[in-house]
Amino acid sequence: MKRVSVFCASSPKVRQCFLSEAANLAEELVKAGYGIVYGGGGVGLMGFLADKAIELKGDITGVIPHFMVEVEWEHKGVYNMIHVDDMAERKRLLVKDTSAIVVLAGGTGTLEELFEVLSLKKLGKFQQPVVIVNTDGYYDPLLEMLQKMIDEDFMRLEHGQMWHVVNSASEVCQALDNIPDWSTNAIEFAAVK
Repeated sequence: MKRVSVFCASSPKVRQCFLSEAANLAEELVKAGYGIVYGGGGVGLMGFLADKAIELKGDITGVIPHFMVEVEWEHKGVYNMIHVDDMAERKRLLVKDTSAIVVLAGGTGTLEELFEVLSLKKLGKFQQPVVIVNTDGYYDPLLEMLQKMIDEDFMRLEHGQMWHVVNSASEVCQALDNIPDWSTNAIEFAAVK
């Protein structure tokens, strides 16, 4: 089974459109036969994602550090939950053997995960698709900043192909089917010259 790793927020105080998008993504991925790997949380976008996957009897795996379990952030209904020692191990397992990364709205943790994957991809250490779901224009400023990095020669033009943007979860599976393979020799053009 192909597995998709989802990076998203744990905040339950965000607007309903973001929470609904997480549930919609779970539905799209389960319908398409993907397994879901996510950060193991029980609230916010993480909780909505997991709740919908469980409701639809989808395959979902959580990866959560022990300290988050201790403060009761773990989703109690996810049967396949992997407990890890720290955030670094969590990130490593979230991307290990995944077919793709999908990024929903989130805060610093979500951005940290996204940028670590993009850095790995730039260096040729990660070849899988990265899809950013730009719900209600949430990521517009970030996308502008990424373009500015290219415009100002901090990255090459080719690096703009490391991520793909969709406006809703309903577009994710189609995007995954159509994203071209990333070069296994990306290290050869990682540096800006």
